[in-house]
Amino acid sequence: MRILVGYVDSPEGEAALARGVEEARLRGASLLVVHSMRGGTRDEAREALHYREELARVQADLEAEGVDFEVRELVLGHSPSEDLVAVAEEERVDLIVIGLRRRSPVGKLVLGSNAQDILLRAEAPVLAVKAARSQA
Repeated sequence: MRILVGYVDSPEGEAALARGVEEARLRGASLLVVHSMRGGTRDEAREALHYREELARVQADLEAEGVDFEVRELVLGHSPSEDLVAVAEEERVDLIVIGLRRRSPVGKLVLGSNAQDILLRAEAPVLAVKAARSQA
């Protein structure tokens, strides 16, 4: 069994990763953690370097968790939803875990293009998780 986690450096991404680890343990599954960036002019070199460092931290954290995992960084010119759905199909994953942002009343009219695309296009079941509310 394989679980794909869509990862981004945010509270929502951390919530998705934590839930992915929980699900992997519950199901005896391996994790496939995917971070997607469009690349080109939209992504500055500084942001790419930040994510390389962040993904190295994620790898270290997953090693400490003792779960079977793989981390992939994709810079293929596609949207994150396109990349995640394509990888999910190629790898025949059993579950996709994504994080959702809390939204304003107007923002609630549209779930979020990436999350919505994944929910509508993915063949595998999708588990959408929210980050804990901040105590600020």
